[in-house]
Amino acid sequence: MAKKTTTSGPSQRQLRVGEMLRHALAAILARGQITDPDLDGKIITVPEVRLSPDLKIATVYVMPLGGAHGKIVVKALARNVRYIKGELGKQMRDMRFMPAIRFRFDEQFDEAARIDKLLHDPRVTRDLVDDAPEADGINEDDGGFEHDTTPGHKGDAR
Repeated sequence: MAKKTTTSGPSQRQLRVGEMLRHALAAILARGQITDPDLDGKIITVPEVRLSPDLKIATVYVMPLGGAHGKIVVKALARNVRYIKGELGKQMRDMRFMPAIRFRFDEQFDEAARIDKLLHDPRVTRDLVDDAPEADGINEDDGGFEHDTTPGHKGDAR
């Protein structure tokens, strides 16, 4: 019988270790300890760290302030990965081993901006306005309830 494959999300351990790594990396980057001309004066955020199921590979998503020079920042961090890993080891003594670290540019903000631009496109806005439901006797001022005003009804307006 074939083994049933499920695609569940990351485990609690992956999430916890990823969050610990994210905080430690953010602290290292905030202190400006890395001496690299491509990183000088750049503010870098670490929105997410994803770990492999065996906790041996950490994919670190980074975003320079304003999103400019993302590829340059990722290359600079990759050049300094040995130093970064050593600093992480000093801060995270309770880990048995430090995972291999891979840096990636976080494109979630770009994707969100693209979707936002699409939603504000005049053609989409026009379609949304054209498809708006008619009032059908519903008065928005009274919470959207339609009142029966036929004579003899309990809710009639007398």
